[in-house]
Amino acid sequence: MLQQILHDMYIDPELLAELNDEQKHILFYKMREEQLRRWREKEEKEQREEAALKRTARFKQSNDRRVQWLHGSDGEIWVWIMGDSPGDKPYKQISEELMAERARQQAQKEAEELWKQKEAEITKKFRDAMAKEKAKIVAEKWKLETEDRKAAKLMEEKIQEELKKREEEERQRGEEQIRQQEELRAKELYLSLKQAQQHSQHSEHEDQEWKEQLHRSKAADEERSHKARKARDEYRRQSLRAIQKGKVAGLSNLFKGTSLSNEPEIKLNSNNPSPLMTLTTPVRKAWERPSRPISREILIRWFKEEQLPRHAGFERNTCAVAPWFHGIISRQEAEELLMNKSEGAFLVRVSEKIWGYALSYRQQNGFKHFLVDASGDFYSFLGVDPNRHETLTDLIDFHKEEIITSSGGELLLEPCGQRKNPPDYSSLFE
Repeated sequence: MLQQILHDMYIDPELLAELNDEQKHILFYKMREEQLRRWREKEEKEQREEAALKRTARFKQSNDRRVQWLHGSDGEIWVWIMGDSPGDKPYKQISEELMAERARQQAQKEAEELWKQKEAEITKKFRDAMAKEKAKIVAEKWKLETEDRKAAKLMEEKIQEELKKREEEERQRGEEQIRQQEELRAKELYLSLKQAQQHSQHSEHEDQEWKEQLHRSKAADEERSHKARKARDEYRRQSLRAIQKGKVAGLSNLFKGTSLSNEPEIKLNSNNPSPLMTLTTPVRKAWERPSRPISREILIRWFKEEQLPRHAGFERNTCAVAPWFHGIISRQEAEELLMNKSEGAFLVRVSEKIWGYALSYRQQNGFKHFLVDASGDFYSFLGVDPNRHETLTDLIDFHKEEIITSSGGELLLEPCGQRKNPPDYSSLFE
């Protein structure tokens, strides 16, 4: 749900009304961060395009060559015979200088191509390293206490600075390596051109041999590039398979899907008014979930199709409905239930605004309501806490010991149960 809001940069007014002031501030802050990120991406793209246009203009200008004939005092074309005039260089020396210049230009061109590949590899290497560090910090962040989260943020910034420093050092080493390779390549090309010139003076057969050698060299370069690309593709494929199989600690749960076809359906026992459930295994029909709840019937179907198989609203490892769980009730009904409760009392109700729930909390001077996003394969507070929980019960148990927000210090102390008979969640289990 949060990703969808940031993607569209829009939140429905009715959904916004369900958020308290702190949730609104955090959500607007995240939307502002997303705006800045898009602006930076656009600016970097424009800079790259501008640089590419400048390079293209310089290239066209360098290729725009013209020949003009120099005329002598008699009006005729001025002719100079190389080597006959005083101070002229010998033909052999001029030829060697031209070959050396051609070799240098060819080596420089090859060095530029090599540096592009090297720079792309360095950028990818450190971007992947930074992403892994961020993922590691996010995966372990729920274990930290409130004061330790600042230390975790400082540690993340320190790791990023260290990675940037190492990236710059590797760039410098790469530039130096390519510069040395450029010099060696220039010497090799110069010797090759000189040998080719000598061979061409002897026979046309040796000239053909030189061409074949160049062809083999290019073929070998292409073969090396092909093997390198193949190795990178195989590495990415194996890494993805390892993550999907759960071999990468802390990240495998992000790629696990939730199967709904073979999960049991939980129904109220008509012979027993207590919140104990019996399990049956019906045949389910596939359905397409709308972008948001549009009716009470759709909400009930969503709960039966997607939430019952995930044991939402039940106590851990039992078939009994949790004492804090309620059905599709309004904010006003939730506040009436909590009215005479002490601070720390809470209940969880099915939200009519999002695919998820609303946690209603009794504080000293009133009430707070937190939206719980359940549209994906995890449960998390919308716009307040980045911690992701595998089940709804995990989220509740976690915040019995850990506060929800640092400013409010909310701890879930006393579950608020049912007053009605049958209970207000009975329609969800029929």
